[in-house]
Amino acid sequence: MPIVDDIAGLRRILAGNRTLAVVGLSAQWYRPSYFAAKYMQDHGYRIIPVNPRYDEVLGARCYASLRDIPEPVDLVDCFRRAEEIPAIAEDAIAIGAKVLWMQLGIENRDAAQRAGDAGLEVVMNRCVKIEHARILGGLNFAGVNTGVISARRAIAN
Repeated sequence: MPIVDDIAGLRRILAGNRTLAVVGLSAQWYRPSYFAAKYMQDHGYRIIPVNPRYDEVLGARCYASLRDIPEPVDLVDCFRRAEEIPAIAEDAIAIGAKVLWMQLGIENRDAAQRAGDAGLEVVMNRCVKIEHARILGGLNFAGVNTGVISARRAIAN
């Protein structure tokens, strides 16, 4: 089961999967799930909220579960505890998603294995917003992604 954890793989996933079902998306603006989904929405991604608590989040209809979504989903972004991921992985497989993405701090090897065996790509312990900003969103323009780590200033001759 290959976990996608390299820049080229993450870039390919983020560039090629534009419909994101965000499981556990909160309607509260200060929650990490809202912040990440809003960022992705602002960068042209279609966000489908999945949370039984809400009817709508970020201007989009909210679904109680992945299986309730009546249209294709490319990437399932999980903002749930690690022990909840196996059931989400099964739902992602059932709806034909291409990618199972577990957010920062979330890893479940069994769910990753099951999803990978079913043909999904799997990302663990990474944030879609951070990775998009780092790889596709322009952080590298400010010199953050130069490959040089130093606190020393360059001396002009």
